[in-house]
Amino acid sequence: MSVVTELSPDGQKLTISVKGRFDFAKHQEFRQSYENKEISAVVVDLKDATYLDSSALGMLLLLRDHAGGDESDVRVVNSSTDVRKILAISNFDKLFDIS
Repeated sequence: MSVVTELSPDGQKLTISVKGRFDFAKHQEFRQSYENKEISAVVVDLKDATYLDSSALGMLLLLRDHAGGDESDVRVVNSSTDVRKILAISNFDKLFDIS
């Protein structure tokens, strides 16, 4: 599996780890990782992501909407320099806490 999820013991924080290319091929798997879950915080771990395209940006926006939009607590962590640059160019640093 290239999208791995882990729910915190209290059931409030979901961690989604993406491995390899984060592109349209991961759409269904990524969506299923958070669908039908009531959570208060989401961490998207991109430590093992090697590539990110515009469909991945769209998937992150859908996740943010699902988590509550402007009120959501969605963080993108462990992104490489190249991925961080793509997120910054797309102004995602204004929508997500990125580290």
